[in-house]
Amino acid sequence: MTKTAIITDTDASLPLEIARKYNIVQVPIMVQFGEESFKAVYDIDDAETFARIDRTGKLPTTSAPSPGQFLEAYKTAFAQGYNSVICITVSSEISATHNAAINAAALMPEHDITVLDSKSLSMGQGLMVLAAAKTIENDGSKENAIVAAQSIRERTHLFAALSTLKYLAMSGRVGQIAAGIAGLLDVKPILTIRSSRLEMLEKVRTQSRAWQRTVDLTVEKASGSQIEKMAIIHVNALENAQKLEGLLRDFLPCPDEIIYAQLTPGLSVHSGAGLVGVVSVIRE
Repeated sequence: MTKTAIITDTDASLPLEIARKYNIVQVPIMVQFGEESFKAVYDIDDAETFARIDRTGKLPTTSAPSPGQFLEAYKTAFAQGYNSVICITVSSEISATHNAAINAAALMPEHDITVLDSKSLSMGQGLMVLAAAKTIENDGSKENAIVAAQSIRERTHLFAALSTLKYLAMSGRVGQIAAGIAGLLDVKPILTIRSSRLEMLEKVRTQSRAWQRTVDLTVEKASGSQIEKMAIIHVNALENAQKLEGLLRDFLPCPDEIIYAQLTPGLSVHSGAGLVGVVSVIRE
């Protein structure tokens, strides 16, 4: 019988306790503060990342895992008795992670390794990984696990609200003047996944309106259908994430179980602290 390992990267935003429960290996995105290098999730979390940013006034750089890191994960899986691997990566449109995973698999041509592009990030990717892992746990079929993950990919929607443009300004992604004006006007961008990238969908003026708009967009996507799975993502904003869940439950029949997930440093350094969002999978 085929025994399949599930591997991903930390941009999947999977809480460690969930990854451990389903034996999911997360290869870390690297976070670099000056001469110091950290493995996202394992060495540094969102809280520690933003404490450093606010203390130094500088953003860290991030980098994709190397092919060598994926190669080590693959070799470890086979050494542990697995005879196949499914590796699901953050979108190839936003990171070199997917190519690193592909290149590592090419170094083991005699082994059964399938690398999937999530075409998403955070729990959009994480829910694909979970679907594959749960399928392996239930029926052991690698083929069915791949189908389950791909099905989630096609039915997932992500909407998130930024609380500030401060960190985008620090990264140079918007001009300092534009960021200052945005702050004065209290502009809150709404983000979504479009063409496998995280892009700005629209802008609203207040935090409360941003949260409500995030809910409205989720409701629109679920119109006439049932939400099969849901996750709430945030960056150092658990209380606000809980408020967002309350709004969602006021307007939608949500699943009983909603996963809460930190965005994780590989992504959060680009969004900034305070982000809250919702990832939903719509039943066909």
